[in-house]
Amino acid sequence: MSFDTPDDLRYPETHEWARIDTDDETARIGISEFAQDELGDIVFVEVPDTGETLTQQKEFGVVESIKAVSDLYAPLSGTVSAVNEELFDAPELVNDDPYGDGWMLELEDIDTDNIETLLTAKEYEEQIE
Repeated sequence: MSFDTPDDLRYPETHEWARIDTDDETARIGISEFAQDELGDIVFVEVPDTGETLTQQKEFGVVESIKAVSDLYAPLSGTVSAVNEELFDAPELVNDDPYGDGWMLELEDIDTDNIETLLTAKEYEEQIE
């Protein structure tokens, strides 16, 4: 099976994604299509509050499906500037549109040095094959 891995995203090996805007040092974060497919129907998402600081590769939340509970890991270091509150009432958005309406949080003041440690779409595709 082939999974969508948009070229404008960067991916850690833990299956989250980051849509990075280096101009204003922000990033939108979610989980990959592969990850949501592996989890199955998502029933609950827990993310940190705005203002919290995340550290790259450290746990920042949880996603729960009918099959499993999985920790979420920060692809980048930064401060949470927004959370997708729609996920609290409609966690299935992560399954329906993982790269769009299913985003989880936004970071500001990201550590741009972290970007080079993330996989490109091609590298991530090779990892999940």
